[in-house]
Amino acid sequence: MSKRAVLEVIALDAVDAIAAQAGGADRLELVTDMAADGLTPSREEFARIRAAVDISLRVMLRASDGFSAGGPAELDALVRRAAELRSEGADEFVLGFLADDGGPDLDAVGALLDVVDGCRWTFHRAIDRAADRDVLRKRLAELPGLDTYLSAGSPAGVDDGLDVLKSEAGRGDEPGYTQQLLVGGGLHLHHVPGLRAAGVSAFHIGGASRPRGWDAPVDAEAVREWRVAVGE
Repeated sequence: MSKRAVLEVIALDAVDAIAAQAGGADRLELVTDMAADGLTPSREEFARIRAAVDISLRVMLRASDGFSAGGPAELDALVRRAAELRSEGADEFVLGFLADDGGPDLDAVGALLDVVDGCRWTFHRAIDRAADRDVLRKRLAELPGLDTYLSAGSPAGVDDGLDVLKSEAGRGDEPGYTQQLLVGGGLHLHHVPGLRAAGVSAFHIGGASRPRGWDAPVDAEAVREWRVAVGE
């Protein structure tokens, strides 16, 4: 419990980023269009945020709502966006796609990894929709740069996924489970003590950092409350 946990906050712009850093966030997930559950921000927005804060930025690579990479044209466009962001200085990313059978779409993931070139990245909540979480983890285990899974343990959110999350947190020495488990998706403060006790050391918040809703910016004091809860 003494080790400082990672607190990651969703940021849409530089105002969000500054408030999140002021509240004690360690890292930001950069997205646009939360109506579609978070898509890739523009190169220009990334540059503005990078200039505004000095904490880690993980940039979402996702062109549409859902967990499919789309057809060849859509994937090619996303690869070009990733290359633009990489050339702008982005060096951490968030991505993850499922194939029709519910397994990982290794072709789509691989196409993006070729562009981000060994950068650290998170496989996002597509894991919560996978046909088999364990199989997905083992198929992705050796991909370069993968150091984090963002998961609620269930498509329905952390309330339903607590048992899965606690179980996976205890498997960190097994193949496919060495990546950090970043818990997010319907996460509430009352979940934190039990997850910390189970060994979870990273937490992801979006709406919880915005008590006035998504139309208002990140609130530094809300982030500070989470910083204290997960551990200084």
